[in-house]
Amino acid sequence: MKLPRHAKIWLPAYLADRASKLLAWDSPPIRHVWVTIADHYEPFWNRADFATARQRVEAWRRRWPEIAAQTQTDPMDSPPRYTFFYPTEQYHPDVLDALAEMTHDGIADVEVHVHHDGEGRQDFIDRISTFCKILTERHGLLRRMDGHIRFGFIHGNWALDNSLPGGRWCGLNDEITILRDLGCYADLTMPAGACPSQARTINTLYWCTDDPQMPKSYDRGLPLRPGRERTGDLLMIPGPLGLRWAERVVPRMETGEVAVNDPPTSYRARRWLDLAPRIGEHVFLKLYTHGAKDSNLQALLSTGLSDLFAMVRDEAARRGAQAHFVSAWQMYLAADAISQSTNPLMAMHAANDPRVTAARP
Repeated sequence: MKLPRHAKIWLPAYLADRASKLLAWDSPPIRHVWVTIADHYEPFWNRADFATARQRVEAWRRRWPEIAAQTQTDPMDSPPRYTFFYPTEQYHPDVLDALAEMTHDGIADVEVHVHHDGEGRQDFIDRISTFCKILTERHGLLRRMDGHIRFGFIHGNWALDNSLPGGRWCGLNDEITILRDLGCYADLTMPAGACPSQARTINTLYWCTDDPQMPKSYDRGLPLRPGRERTGDLLMIPGPLGLRWAERVVPRMETGEVAVNDPPTSYRARRWLDLAPRIGEHVFLKLYTHGAKDSNLQALLSTGLSDLFAMVRDEAARRGAQAHFVSAWQMYLAADAISQSTNPLMAMHAANDPRVTAARP
């Protein structure tokens, strides 16, 4: 059997993860599945002009509220929230206003995405801090905790913390430290799949600690556990990573990507819940897509997202669990509550104002 490229990075962890889950006969049954879709949202993709970018965003603004309203959720849950990770280099106020409108309606959220390539440390700091300030003050997005802006992050080209050979698409060995200091609450870049930037730690929510002199400090870390407070610089929330054994003669990699050429299926929903990070009775399923690409856009907004929600909800119910379709920020709140040994559902409902949040003790 031919394995995907760079499988030597993640395969040992994958085999260990599968063995531990299969042998954990005394594990409590899952009761809650926290689901977030992290969209690497690039409306100016393929060097589109403003008119094309605006059309792409308008398609989402027309159709996504309908999908959210039609998605069946538990009566105690709010409607699904879709998270747009928006690239700093594609900023345009009119485009962000459209996304902000859905965010203020309680069905979307906006976080930070960036592509950069060796511009330097201060340039990166200035770019991220300026973008966060614009999102907060101009568009009413992001949040403040203890007076500081907080944001979720996805690195373009999977090059987080200078992890690609030759330093391409990054150039900063201390990027984890910079993100921490700028207010990043979690990184959702992984998995990178068949890419050398893929972490050796997989299918686990974990804290990574930066070595400012070395790249790829997120390669390993300490798992998030109940009662274990912050034990590193940055929380990593990866999506599922493993092998899919059905649908093709040759096994293929599962990374949680939803695309026109890899749509959601009932089998994939089973694999997602099997592979996704789990803490006790809670499963954390982060999926991702590139929802501004025209082909993906059409697939997602026609039946793709509706199918995804239904399939994950049905698979969760089959296992006796409830699916919660949440934003990246809400997933972080649930994980943070577990680290404090408090009830994630109560923490979710207590966050009445998602834009201004009190400081943690």
